[in-house]
Amino acid sequence: MKTVQLKKETNTEWQYVSEARELNEPLVLVFGNRYLLEDETIYDEVRKKFPDGHIVFGSTSGDITADYVSDDSITITAIEFERTAFEIKTSNVLNSDLDSFKTGKDLVNQFAKEGLKHVFVVSEGSFINGSELTKGMNDATDEALLITGGLCGDAARFEKTLAAYNENPKPGEIVAIGFYGDTFEASFAIHGGWTPFGPERIVTKSESNVLYELDDQPALDLYKKYLGDKSKELPGAALLYPLNVKSEDEQQSFVRTILNIDEEKNTMILAGDIPENSKVQLMMTNVDNIANASELAAKQALEKRRSQPQLALLVSCIGRKLVLDQRVEEEIEEVVSIIGTETTVCGFYSYGEIAPFNLEINCQLHNQTMTITLISE
Repeated sequence: MKTVQLKKETNTEWQYVSEARELNEPLVLVFGNRYLLEDETIYDEVRKKFPDGHIVFGSTSGDITADYVSDDSITITAIEFERTAFEIKTSNVLNSDLDSFKTGKDLVNQFAKEGLKHVFVVSEGSFINGSELTKGMNDATDEALLITGGLCGDAARFEKTLAAYNENPKPGEIVAIGFYGDTFEASFAIHGGWTPFGPERIVTKSESNVLYELDDQPALDLYKKYLGDKSKELPGAALLYPLNVKSEDEQQSFVRTILNIDEEKNTMILAGDIPENSKVQLMMTNVDNIANASELAAKQALEKRRSQPQLALLVSCIGRKLVLDQRVEEEIEEVVSIIGTETTVCGFYSYGEIAPFNLEINCQLHNQTMTITLISE
């Protein structure tokens, strides 16, 4: 495996952040600021750098390498595989009659199943129901296929997200990369570092990812009560106080970020489904807990492997980034300290992370986690 990385900021030229080298038909991952990705010349710019590349775009809430986390840039990570084949499939939730479940199922069904080892998903993050997307992807495979990835971001604006394959980035797009090869190896781990607090409440009314009532009371009213003065900063403040959800259908609890609120309907819109009759608690964290969780995720992903990873794909949540603030690079440094400096690191801060629970097979939508996928061939 050979890799190169480049970076571009506003009104600057592309700069190599790694050794410059020629690559043959590389997979080109382009993660960056949504405003910069809206430039009509961006695809042509990247194509000139990689004339025979397979170019995948995704907007972020911060792009990640081993050396930095950047909000106002675009980062390219180009990978030439020596013993691995890959296919790229797309779907668009705005140009289809399919719901999120059927979109996920259709996406995975596009791949040839023989020899398929891993699927990495770069999904739009504004219109998709991430929970249903992952359920649909799981429904499309009977094998122990590892699916990881994330929902694209748009800083903390939540206006729109962009993704694309071999064209200018656009809204609604979902891109899936399928990897094949006898020597290909992928491992993963997720960890959050958030702690539940306060009383458990029962979800007495919800619909998909919209939360109406807790304990037969308006959910938004209760949430504001717990936030106190911070409720004036909603919806942004909600990223710092997600919900821990215990569902009757899941063995493990999961976290749901509150993406928006509807004052008129007195509801909260979450990043994924929140089933009725599930139990929820508020959660909180601090910088040290987040950094420690990232270190633990890296250790677990590394322990599952037979070989040293050559590429690390990191997807971390926008809520974690807001907590870390000026210390955001600390959680990346913790990962690098475990996996080593010889591993190329790329990724993005997201509106939702896609991976199985640790020790499970089917992928899930997560919030507020560091999700690590380690790859080698």
